[in-house]
Amino acid sequence: MIYYEIGSTETSLSAKDMKEGLFQALDKIGKKRKVLAVPPDFTRFPSRAGELTEFAWWYYGDQLTDILPALGTHSPMTDEQITQMFGATPRSLFREHDWRNDVITLGVVPAEFVSQVSENAVNYPWPVQVNKIIVEGGFDLILSIGQVVPHEVVGMANYNKNIFVGTGGSEGINKSHFIGAAYGMEKMMGRADTPVRKIFNYASEKFATHLPIVYVQTVVGLNKNGQLQTYGLFVGDDAEVFNKAARLSLQVNFEMVEKPLKKVIVWLDPSEFKSTWLGNKSIYRTRMALANDGELIVLAPALSEFGEDKQIDRLIRKYGYFGTPHTLKMVKENEDLQSNLGAAAHLIHGSSEGRFSITYCPGKKENNLTQNEIESVGFNYADIDKMTARYNPEKLKDGFNIMPDGEEVFFISNPAIGLWAYKDRFDY
Repeated sequence: MIYYEIGSTETSLSAKDMKEGLFQALDKIGKKRKVLAVPPDFTRFPSRAGELTEFAWWYYGDQLTDILPALGTHSPMTDEQITQMFGATPRSLFREHDWRNDVITLGVVPAEFVSQVSENAVNYPWPVQVNKIIVEGGFDLILSIGQVVPHEVVGMANYNKNIFVGTGGSEGINKSHFIGAAYGMEKMMGRADTPVRKIFNYASEKFATHLPIVYVQTVVGLNKNGQLQTYGLFVGDDAEVFNKAARLSLQVNFEMVEKPLKKVIVWLDPSEFKSTWLGNKSIYRTRMALANDGELIVLAPALSEFGEDKQIDRLIRKYGYFGTPHTLKMVKENEDLQSNLGAAAHLIHGSSEGRFSITYCPGKKENNLTQNEIESVGFNYADIDKMTARYNPEKLKDGFNIMPDGEEVFFISNPAIGLWAYKDRFDY
């Protein structure tokens, strides 16, 4: 059932609009005794999920007893990040998700189904794992809050991914990421109906109907002035609320370029992107737009690690981003990758497969990744001062720019809120 919906390519929702829309939906849902909110973490700051979570606290007061940020494999949020994202929401409400230890398995999606929907890319069962507080907390309402936007693992982010991955366990996260990588991320990004989504939907229908989950989903993108705009808000408890948001997101967050891009410059906001685990969205979201032998330059002033999880960081350093054949060979030969298929999937996602070059430009502080570290995992390195002097992110506009010497570059100020493709590389 859809409790509230508003959205179009012309809609622009203010904080007041968001609050009124959410309150209308919560009025329809009715009074609740104990409520859990599951918003994204700080890496999804532009989603406006922080504001919506605060509004939910305004509405329910003491009945909203717990907030579980959907960390997945990300680092726990700091107090500063919580304050910046969630405003006056009490710090005492927040819980940390431990993806290796704090999970319960609701059921198992059969290997036969996984093999069928992935077109035989993989053949293993998928465990439906969630944080134990979701099952054991005694909630009569779980608000899953987040943004629908193109995504490299599942096609379009959010809906039940926020629960099964955001609060999921090691095996579930690893295996779902690898399914997407083995099937092919370029066949999934920007699409709502993908093998991984079908598996999540199977899990929802077979093993999670007893959970009182209502999805609160935004659609946010850059407008023609290069500013973030909220185009939609959709609140409901079934797949239709996701499908409606996904259709709008494809209109708002997806850009079909007229020609393959020869040089792309991506800026990674230092408050959001500190690892290649996240920063490689610059690769995922542009790869279908980049020309053969094109160049991707990533300006990453806060880049200080490869993986936010220490074990994943170690695996990235050990195996690097050297393409699908190499990674699959390493998986077959090494138990540590077999036990961390999510890391293996990330290594596949982060390689251009030799089709275009990837140059990372980390900052120069003591904790930043060094040239040797960048090059050891298969990326090129360039000096950030020299690159920002030529490609100044404060002066470039999103989209095509002509440099003083006539060079044409395509600039992206935030790769996390979009998807770019050349028409010959994207089939609707």
